[in-house]
Amino acid sequence: QVSLVESGGRSERTGGSVNLSCKGIPLIPSFDMSEYCLGWFRQTPGKEREGVAAIDTDGTTRYADSVEGRFTISKDNTKNTLDLQMDNLQPEDTATYVCAAAKFSRCPLAPEIWYTFWGQGTEVTVSS
Repeated sequence: QVSLVESGGRSERTGGSVNLSCKGIPLIPSFDMSEYCLGWFRQTPGKEREGVAAIDTDGTTRYADSVEGRFTISKDNTKNTLDLQMDNLQPEDTATYVCAAAKFSRCPLAPEIWYTFWGQGTEVTVSS
């Protein structure tokens, strides 16, 4: 019902900021992003994919402990976009970031099978 496309990944120094965006491209005319909860995940080689942040249909947000206070997830249903503002970046934030969507009111950070639609990912590299 939707194709997700991430953008904004780049290299940044420790302590810097990066904003990621995820655009939802409707595949059916009746698609309404307000009916979907959304999340951001990240993955590095050799590690399991980690749920980073999620936002419910009512705007409630939740974050992994590792990013709480540094990352902010937000959405704009009118533009079909999902953002992840990442501040005070650390080398351990280096990863491929992927957005995901599920047609539920609430999205957890895990398990991944909760989510139906996934983007291809955008890379963030943080160097000291």
